[in-house]
Amino acid sequence: MRVLIVGGGVLGTMHALRALENGHHVVHLEREPEARGASVRNFGLVWVSGREPGPDLELALRARQAWERIGADVPGVGFRPNGSLTLLRTDAEIAVAEGMTDLAERGTKLVEAAEAKALNPVLRGDFRAALWCERDGAVESRLALPALRAHLAATGRYTWLPGREVRDAGEGWVRDDTAQRHEADVVVLCTGAALGGLVRELRPELPVRRVRLQMMQTDPLGEELATSIADGDSLRYYPAYRGAALDELNRAEPQPPVAADNGMQLLMVQRLDGGLTIGDTHDYAEPFPFDVREEPYDHLVRRAEELLGRPLPRVTRRWAGVYAQTADKSQVVHREQVRPGIWLVTGPGGRGMTGSPAIAEDTLREIEEH
Repeated sequence: MRVLIVGGGVLGTMHALRALENGHHVVHLEREPEARGASVRNFGLVWVSGREPGPDLELALRARQAWERIGADVPGVGFRPNGSLTLLRTDAEIAVAEGMTDLAERGTKLVEAAEAKALNPVLRGDFRAALWCERDGAVESRLALPALRAHLAATGRYTWLPGREVRDAGEGWVRDDTAQRHEADVVVLCTGAALGGLVRELRPELPVRRVRLQMMQTDPLGEELATSIADGDSLRYYPAYRGAALDELNRAEPQPPVAADNGMQLLMVQRLDGGLTIGDTHDYAEPFPFDVREEPYDHLVRRAEELLGRPLPRVTRRWAGVYAQTADKSQVVHREQVRPGIWLVTGPGGRGMTGSPAIAEDTLREIEEH
C-alpha cells in the first residue's frame, strides 16, 4: 500500500517503520522542520515496571522487545537495557512493593538498599529498599527520530516531508499548506497533542485530554548512573501499584504540598553525554501556564540529591511539554478510523515513547485486516 503518515514524533515514526517492514511505501509529513513535541521532551524511558496489569503491561513488554531489536538495527537511537530502581524510604512505601503479586512477570524484584547500591554505586543517599526492574530501558529521545528516519530512507520506499501542515483530507488523499495533494491508500494521523484543526474537524468530540509536565537536564554527572531512578512518589502515579497498601501510603504519608499540588514524582535517567534528565510534574487543567514554575524544580533537586547523596551538577536546561492521554482508562491508546481510509492514533499519555513500537504494530495489523 501507499501509506501516508501525518506527525513526525515517535508514534508517527514507528508507524512508518512498521509500514515499511510490512512492505508498504510511506510518505511522512510533519508540520515543523523537526518534531518538537512530547517525543523529544521526555526521559527516553522504556518503562515496563509501572504499567497496569493487562493490556497496558502486555503492550509494554512487547514494545520493550521491539526496542531492543530496533536498537540493534539502528544504533543511533541509543537504546540500552539499563533497568531501573524505584527507591523506597519508608515502611509504607515498602508495604506497597511487598503487596505486588506480579513482580516476576515484570522482571522486577524487591531488594534491600545494599543490593540496590551494588547495582548502582552512584546511589549513596538515604533509602531502605528498592524495586529493581531489569526490563526497563532507555533511548536518546533527542537523537532517536533523526536516526530512525535515516534508517527508513535507506529502504528507498520512504519520503520525509517536514514543514508541511495538513489542512484537508479525504478518502485516498490529503492536502498540505503548500496546496500539494498527496495520494495514498491509507492515511494515519499521529498528531500527538495537536488536537485542533483537521483532527477536530474529523473527530469533534475526541475522548482525549492533554497533560503538561516540567522537566530539566544537568551538566554531565561525572559518574555512571547505571540504572534509571524513580522515587517512592512513583508508586502514587503508576497504575501497577494501586491497592490497599497504596491507599494507606496516601493516608499515612501524604506528599509535601508542592509535590501534591504539581502531581510530582522523581524520575531520573542519564543521557549518553553524562547529563541527567530529571522530572516531572503533571498538570491537567487547561489553559496551561506559558511559564515554568521554580518550586517543583527545587523539590526535584532536593529529592535527587538526597537519594544520590551528593550535589547535582549545574542545571543547564528547563522545559515544559504537553502530551495527549486517552480519557478511557481501559484503552492504552485511542485508535479510530475517523473517515474511510483515515485513521487517528493518539492519546498514549506518558507511555508514548515506551509503547510506540507495539502501538504501531497493532495499527498496521488492524488496517491490513480491515
